[in-house]
Amino acid sequence: MAHKYKRILLKLSGESLMGGKNYGIESDRLNQYADEIIAIANAGVQVAVVIGGGNIYRGMQAEGAIDRVQGDHMGMLATVINSLALQSALEAKNYKTRLLTAIKMEQIAEPFIRRRAVRHLEKGRVVIFGAGTGNPYFTTDTAASLRAIEIEADVILKGTRVDGIYTADPEKDKTATKYDSISFAEVYDKGLNVMDMTAFTLCKENNLPIIVFDMNKPGNLGRLVAGEKVGTLVEF
Repeated sequence: MAHKYKRILLKLSGESLMGGKNYGIESDRLNQYADEIIAIANAGVQVAVVIGGGNIYRGMQAEGAIDRVQGDHMGMLATVINSLALQSALEAKNYKTRLLTAIKMEQIAEPFIRRRAVRHLEKGRVVIFGAGTGNPYFTTDTAASLRAIEIEADVILKGTRVDGIYTADPEKDKTATKYDSISFAEVYDKGLNVMDMTAFTLCKENNLPIIVFDMNKPGNLGRLVAGEKVGTLVEF
């Protein structure tokens, strides 16, 4: 099957790994994601992944004795825990991966080097980027945008628990309607929450389209990369 995208960056939230739990990682959800990623990788799509850490710790939660910078570093380590979990799930299914981190931790991951990351993708390995950008005050959304631009991905696929971008929060407003596609300018004008503004602006300035879709619906990722209209496309 021909695919619309040759190289993608898949952005997953840490919370999505919780499945039905209140904290941590649910193995069924982790395995589902691994199966979906392997299916498109086996079909020839080059896959890079960025995962948040909100199921374990968010830097913005820092309070009391923990300052924001220290809290953000803790959040980066949480993303590495999630990245290691996804790497383990993929390799348990006999798929080759590489974990590259923005903070050096040689015993468990390679340091992020752009050319090395691209080479791994060209060899058909799933590449997971951990530890955000390595800098405080930047979210994993921004890390995903930055890495996607650096590796020249065709698109960012933002996997969420809703099936696209709506006029309002569909979990709170039953009258909210879904956009099939929307421009970057419209997202700004309507004040819609797609990604944090730094990440979103990076995508806009580098002509990188974003698709927001429901990652929890089996088969959605495969249908999306095949060119089916899944989720909401943000483009120019």
